[in-house]
Amino acid sequence: MLLIQQAFSQHQATDTWPDGSPMSDWFRDYSKVKVEDLGKAYRITDFGVKADPSLLQTVQIQQLIDQAAADGGGVIVIPKGTFLSGALFFKPKTHLHLEEGAVLKGSDDIANYPKIPSRMEGQNLDYFAALVNAYGVDGFTISGKGTIDGNGLKFWDAFWKRREEDPNCTNLEVSRPRLVFIWKSKDVQLQDVKLINAGFWSSHYYQCENVKILDLTITSPHAPVKAPSTDAIDLDVVNNVLIKGCYLAVNDDAIALKGGKGPWADQDPNNGENTHILIEDSEFGFCHAALTAGSEAIHNKNVIMRNIKVQDAVRLLWLKMRPDTPQHYEYITVENISGQAHSMIYVKPWTQFFDLKGRQDVPLSYSDHITMRNIDLDCEIFFDVAITEHDRLADFTFENLEIQANKPDFNPEIVDGFQVKNVRVNGKKIQ
Repeated sequence: MLLIQQAFSQHQATDTWPDGSPMSDWFRDYSKVKVEDLGKAYRITDFGVKADPSLLQTVQIQQLIDQAAADGGGVIVIPKGTFLSGALFFKPKTHLHLEEGAVLKGSDDIANYPKIPSRMEGQNLDYFAALVNAYGVDGFTISGKGTIDGNGLKFWDAFWKRREEDPNCTNLEVSRPRLVFIWKSKDVQLQDVKLINAGFWSSHYYQCENVKILDLTITSPHAPVKAPSTDAIDLDVVNNVLIKGCYLAVNDDAIALKGGKGPWADQDPNNGENTHILIEDSEFGFCHAALTAGSEAIHNKNVIMRNIKVQDAVRLLWLKMRPDTPQHYEYITVENISGQAHSMIYVKPWTQFFDLKGRQDVPLSYSDHITMRNIDLDCEIFFDVAITEHDRLADFTFENLEIQANKPDFNPEIVDGFQVKNVRVNGKKIQ
């Protein structure tokens, strides 16, 4: 492991993206926002909002947000206590701060989340608002040591009941709200808070630029109750994202790169690429994958996940090759990883709910310049890869890997151009 750490340190010092382009200084600024710098503080209990977890107070809290916006901006402060609310909509120059011991708890009645223009699963549509919403709020921040609790049990139960009735039901058939949704916003920062028990995705960022997610804890259970589709962080047509110092454990993907789906997804102006994503110094508990490209994605480029501990992840890296969508996953590096996962890398066709919609030719999917290095991992399956004639894999690099695997099989011929350097599986060096 020492050699792995040394190799990582030497590489990290360069701070370039996988395609060789320089990384901006923005990614090295980890400074936290200070609540006193966010403008006038609107402490909700000073305006008649009560710390009563049984009392729905959406209207009162929304009135404070609207008042703060009308007065030129400010920060909505949630003090210690539990406050029940439906969907809240933050406006330009407004912020959210949760003090230690504060809980903003979501209603478990979907009627408290209006259907509005939104984005779900790679398509623009009317969908239920999240608990915390920011549409076009540049500079928006969520800060503090408190908790945003999705109160999702009722929604989870409804989903599993529907899945029992119809095993092929889609995620959107059961009405569920996300916890946080941010759309068309620049210079966004979330820090220190806990996001727990989401009814649907935990946090979703669509068409955003310059997003920092620092020291967050995002959890939803996988046992004894499974919280379905509670992705921790969904990045959807974004540029410049720093995820640092976080703990993520959910019953779905921890970090998913999205951006559109369908046979002509690359021609839809609502869709797009995810670029310049840095994930570092974080820890993953149970999740379907620590880092996933897809299943609704058309282009992901210059993604780094480094200095990570994983425990009980089903997959470390998952490249979902969707047979109805033109895809290109390129210049993705996963490095300096330790821990345990079922599969180190998983690359297979993603066929759930796909639809060619009459397109005669099957779009091709590409994954290239994929690098995994400086990894010490215990896993069930080392190389969990199987592709079709519609998938193209090229320019993979495995370097400085120390792997323990019950299934050590490795087939480099499935990739066009595979570099293998200092890779040991079950103590045996492989070529």
